Amino acid sequence: MRNNLDRHLAAVRNLGILAHVDAGKTTVTERILYATGTTHKRGEVHDGTTVTDFDPQERDRGITIFAAAVSCAWRDHRVNLIDTPGHVDFADEVERSLRVLDGAVAVFDAVAGVEPQSESVWRQADRHGVPRIAFVNKLDRAGADLDAAVASIRERLHPVPLVVQLPIGTEDAFTGVVDLLRMRALTWEDGAEAATGGPVPDQLREEALHRRRLLEEAVAERHPAALEEFCDRETLSAATLSSALRDLTRTGDGVVVLCGSAYRNRGVEPLLDAVVDYLPSPLDVPAVHGTYDGADERRPADPGAPFAALAFKVAATPTGRLTYVRVYSGTIEKGDTVWDATAGRGERIGRILRVRADRHAQLERAVAGDIVAVVGLKSARAGSTLCAPDAPLVLEPPGVADPVVSVAVEPRRSTDTERLVTALARLAEEDPSLTVRTDAETGQTVLSGMGELHLEVAVEKIRRALGLEINVGRPRVTYRETVARGVSGLVFRHVKQDGGAGQFAHVVLDVEPLEDGFDFRSAVVGGRVPQEYVRAVEAGCRDALAEGPLGGHTVTGLRVTLTDGATHVKDSSEMAFRTAGRLALREALRGCAMQLLEPVVEVTVTVPEGAVGGVLGDLAARRGRVTDSQVRGGAAVVTATVPLAELFGYATRLRSRTQGRGAFTARPTGYAPAPTVAATP
Repeated sequence: MRNNLDRHLAAVRNLGILAHVDAGKTTVTERILYATGTTHKRGEVHDGTTVTDFDPQERDRGITIFAAAVSCAWRDHRVNLIDTPGHVDFADEVERSLRVLDGAVAVFDAVAGVEPQSESVWRQADRHGVPRIAFVNKLDRAGADLDAAVASIRERLHPVPLVVQLPIGTEDAFTGVVDLLRMRALTWEDGAEAATGGPVPDQLREEALHRRRLLEEAVAERHPAALEEFCDRETLSAATLSSALRDLTRTGDGVVVLCGSAYRNRGVEPLLDAVVDYLPSPLDVPAVHGTYDGADERRPADPGAPFAALAFKVAATPTGRLTYVRVYSGTIEKGDTVWDATAGRGERIGRILRVRADRHAQLERAVAGDIVAVVGLKSARAGSTLCAPDAPLVLEPPGVADPVVSVAVEPRRSTDTERLVTALARLAEEDPSLTVRTDAETGQTVLSGMGELHLEVAVEKIRRALGLEINVGRPRVTYRETVARGVSGLVFRHVKQDGGAGQFAHVVLDVEPLEDGFDFRSAVVGGRVPQEYVRAVEAGCRDALAEGPLGGHTVTGLRVTLTDGATHVKDSSEMAFRTAGRLALREALRGCAMQLLEPVVEVTVTVPEGAVGGVLGDLAARRGRVTDSQVRGGAAVVTATVPLAELFGYATRLRSRTQGRGAFTARPTGYAPAPTVAATP
């Protein structure tokens, strides 16, 4: 029985498709579904017929907006695949997906190589320790160059690329690849359903042997068993190479690189083989780590262990609320009761569904290693831990980025106010990177998110789903405040007596600049402030960070040191010291020299060479700082750092300056000082 369970888990692959927008992620996914027999017709992005881009907005815009899960089978393996968005505004969808995946396929454009968002999602995968293989797509395009794309992967992402294929033909003449492990050619005829195997073409044999030798040397240099065989035989067998590539992929010491053209259905079957051969199964990844009541615990990928799963996506559908979960250990069946450790309540599993984008197949149970959707959960949110009621555990949730752009929204008819509030709350529940608040000064409802497109999609979703007419204000960026020069020895006494037990807290604070974030330290000696009160002061200081003195923006980049204090034998309490910490830091910030920070982004603009001058001038007028400029594939590529506030409406301006031939992408790089600096009070 144990061996059967292990074999089942060893035959599961949970992976994501990652890439820059327009690199071909969704087309790769569609061809995988077609090659595995999951679909019987090839879906096309430009026709709006893809399986994973099923939302009306995705089909209208021709981009992936929401991470979509599909399941298929290849070589007796179950492949659970998530097609992730490539646009920077939806990076949080990628973050939540990577949190529950065991591996990934990174797709690169053979002409453009590594693009800005390719770099961002690669770094996200690095943070989560997700093993990857690379697929260089669009080799049939004019200007496609596998070697140049691999060089950009090496130089910009810094992995060790292990190229296992050699293209047959270039650009329009690209017809197949040489498999360097088995030294055979795979070619695809137009309209053919599968590859045709054969010997390596004579004109490519010498080049193929040279590249095979380079691959062997690169693998032997990094894998002890391969090095031993290489020293003994001066070559590596296909079996040794395959085993070594599997080990190097899983440890992150190398990245296998394949190539093809997904649109023309060339290179997809070898990519699926590589997914099965090199990417890890749930058995190959470390046991999931969680905590409960301060104790650490690890749960193995074992269907017989106590149940533990992480919810990573919530979606409202016409048939009910779907909660997408990754099962890390144990087994659940339809009708079971699970414990939502995050919300602290029990939930009943109504149905369990195998997901294929917007279509579902019912399952009786889900076991460790599965990615499924469940129906019936009311309190679970993205990031919630579900576990066995008698074996509670809390897993680390995916990180949520802070919003950088806000708009005011209101219904055109006052009678629709309640419906809008409900719809916004549901949106924030489905997408944690969206926040909704009421402006204290204006009373307006403010929707905040990761960018203009993110907010535009959210508003349009409400309009389409409910038929609401909504007025939307102009976008505004989210500023931060930081300490440019601090203060020392600020004394604050909090004394309150209104009958009964009073409140007393005495604190002395130092505030100084910090490069980023918030740091709290205690330098109190002699026990003048007990440790539980020190923690209360820290909590109060964190409360004070919500509103800075310049404009009520969040405060960051400071260190607070509690240097002294005093207590009262009866009237001191944690609440009193928390209040004192909050009010003391507010007063201290009013005495500091404060600096306003604004969000900045790295913009990559691709335009015809003749339009470079106008683009550079426009970027300079937008307070942009050019960091790089090069010619790639007959077009000029300009990289600049620009304040986000200056980019509103830039797409329209760029199109007008380049007669519609210019395009740009942007990715957040943090915050920088805004032009207006507050003087010392």
